[in-house]
Amino acid sequence: MNNFVHERATMGTDVSIGHFSVIEDGVVLGDRVTIGNNVTIHAGTVIGDDVFISDNCVVGRWPRPAKASTVKVDASLPALVIGDGTTLGANTVLYRGSSFGKECMIGDQASVREKCEIGDRVVIGRGVAVENQVSIGSFTKIQTNSYITAYTTIEEKVFIAPTVTTTNDNFMGRTKERFQFVKGAHIKKGARVGGASILLPGVVVAEESFIAAGAVVHRDTEEKKVYVGVPARVLRDVPARELLENQE
Repeated sequence: MNNFVHERATMGTDVSIGHFSVIEDGVVLGDRVTIGNNVTIHAGTVIGDDVFISDNCVVGRWPRPAKASTVKVDASLPALVIGDGTTLGANTVLYRGSSFGKECMIGDQASVREKCEIGDRVVIGRGVAVENQVSIGSFTKIQTNSYITAYTTIEEKVFIAPTVTTTNDNFMGRTKERFQFVKGAHIKKGARVGGASILLPGVVVAEESFIAAGAVVHRDTEEKKVYVGVPARVLRDVPARELLENQE
């Protein structure tokens, strides 16, 4: 089958591997793991039971930033950990130093960088880019082609619609001063962010607030309020029937 499995890799029971895949030194595969064709699982990666990895995935890779990048390689990065029942779509790229909870879904062509913490049953849609040092709470959904910048915090049960953009740097110039102010958004429990919205650096999207499609959020929001426009402003309260406490 033209695969390479390192002699120090640990395989659970009923593991299935497609063609032309590479499993490196120290990889741990749980029971009933399914691996597609042309998959690379880098050294030390830990994969739980009942995980499905589609074709052409790169799992547990070390970051290799450009020489001009502000992000430097951390030689102490721990191995990537993927929880039980998680599914990786085709061509996903997951970096070393991050962890995923149980039953997550990572869509085709998505990427998650190093030092990210992902909770249980998180959905990261097709083409989503999650940068380094991001936290995503359980039961959160991030839809197609959204961009989650570094140092963003997303709490549990958040919904982020397609093509949302988050930012973390207000400085036009590439000065050293900007590093002490770099900060992503903090999106709190139950908040919903509409399609093509933009969240400016450091804003707090309050619990169960709703950001309408196309809004630009430049200030912290209030709980249970609907925001619209550029810049975003309060339109009305979120209807009671749409709050988490009234959902099935």
